[in-house]
Amino acid sequence: MLSAAQKKQYQRDGFLVIPGFKSLEEIAALRAGAARIVDAFDPAVASGIFTTKDQEKKADEYFLRSDNAIRCFFEEEAFGPDGQLRQAKELSINKIGHAMHDLDPTFRAFSADARLQQVAHDLGLEQPQVWQSMYIFKQPGIGGEVRWHQDATYFETDPISVTTFWFALEDATLENGCLWAEPGGHRTPLRERFVRSGDDIGVEKLDSTPWPDDSTAVPLECKAGALVCFHGLLPHYSAPNRSPVSRHAYTLHVTDGRTVYSPRNWIQRDEAFPVRGFL
Repeated sequence: MLSAAQKKQYQRDGFLVIPGFKSLEEIAALRAGAARIVDAFDPAVASGIFTTKDQEKKADEYFLRSDNAIRCFFEEEAFGPDGQLRQAKELSINKIGHAMHDLDPTFRAFSADARLQQVAHDLGLEQPQVWQSMYIFKQPGIGGEVRWHQDATYFETDPISVTTFWFALEDATLENGCLWAEPGGHRTPLRERFVRSGDDIGVEKLDSTPWPDDSTAVPLECKAGALVCFHGLLPHYSAPNRSPVSRHAYTLHVTDGRTVYSPRNWIQRDEAFPVRGFL
């Protein structure tokens, strides 16, 4: 799937943008699947709010039980002072997570792609294992910031192997909160580790290397249908979306089965619900 130049670019920068990877028809099917999940979601059931600013305070039973399930999470700014939603439910959801790729037929069809298997192999993942899926809405006006982080924080393996497959379902621009990344930043140390023991979770600080800033980071603007692949140690970020246009995206987090998956990672699988690859 990948040319020698693309492989070299990924090794150099820690990320690769592949335009036009998914068709408009595939995107439309996935968006319709997400809309069905949101339509069936009852906001009164839970008030799960997704944030990467303060994981320890925000992580509750609702979040923890989403590890191998399908649950909706609200944007932080979705509610007014009276505790009521400021806008319609479908414009208030931050994301859906975290096992749609295994539990929902529409998401499984999108994720079970032989081309993804080949891309994974080209990136060095000999035995791809898909641990997590997220549908991210980045809602107009209230789409929350996702602070600088590395995905290996949440999916530690020995050696580090987690790779992110990020699909643009709408055009991702500077205005609506596209990804930013630091070219070559995948050669920096792992700064934090998000760990779980039963229902207790926490963030361990590992390294004091500062996060990137505008002097070294670059925006990853791309058109709907693009696939962005990036290394688990690559620092990346997305700004709040204050524009009138949403920025839907779908992500998969994948490790190599040849590596040792940490028993302290927050998502675990067992024989009753085994981790699977792309096929």
